[in-house]
Amino acid sequence: QVQLVESGGGLVQAGGSLRLSCAASGSIVSIRTMGWYRQAPGKQRELVATITSGGSINYADSVKGRVIVSRDNAGNTVYLQMNSLKPEDTAVYYCYVRSRRGVWEYDYWGQGTQVTVSS
Repeated sequence: QVQLVESGGGLVQAGGSLRLSCAASGSIVSIRTMGWYRQAPGKQRELVATITSGGSINYADSVKGRVIVSRDNAGNTVYLQMNSLKPEDTAVYYCYVRSRRGVWEYDYWGQGTQVTVSS
């Protein structure tokens, strides 16, 4: 089992910046991928960015060039630095972890943190 605790959401004006953090605990040695998804009202949850234990990074096209995903050296905290925020970035942001044990993979989600960008 992996437990996730997020922090860093809030209200920011368009053009501003926010940094989200997500700390994992529990079976962290099994973590392979960490990252962030978001869900805006009336929309499906969508990928924002992910980073693997090997350092491979994937960004959604909508955020490329504006966000940076990173992990700490211990591999149990993932960050999302968001710059040049737009009103359309308003959503609940969810921390995501995929762990692997043997041939099985397990997905875990944080409780979500609200990001609101005012125009």
